[in-house]
Amino acid sequence: MRYDSDLTDKEWSIIMPIFTKAKKGKHLQKHSKRELVNAVRYLNKTGCQWRMLPKDFPNCQTVHSFYRRAVKNGLWEKMTDLLVQMTRLEAKRNAKPSYSLIDSQSTKTTSACDERGFDGGKKSKAANDT
Repeated sequence: MRYDSDLTDKEWSIIMPIFTKAKKGKHLQKHSKRELVNAVRYLNKTGCQWRMLPKDFPNCQTVHSFYRRAVKNGLWEKMTDLLVQMTRLEAKRNAKPSYSLIDSQSTKTTSACDERGFDGGKKSKAANDT
């Protein structure tokens, strides 16, 4: 492991079948899929720009192409689902969460409403007009 974001051997053994079933492209002649996944995980963890990827990873265009195809084919979602399940099982929890929370600050509403009601104990504008 070069970076904290690199896959452990255990993580790679779990997700390897997902990527070995995928089509082989030109990028795989030079780079292993594990190396490409590690590069994308590094980008995700650090938030750096694609072109700022350290030189010991494959070329940023190769990594971007690999990631784009993996997302398009649903491989990336399968991989993250498996890793989340593994992490939850190691923490002695159910593999799949039984509930989730949504932060109303980041959830979009469907549309604005003309009617107003009670909000936090304050009367609505319509109630003040009568």
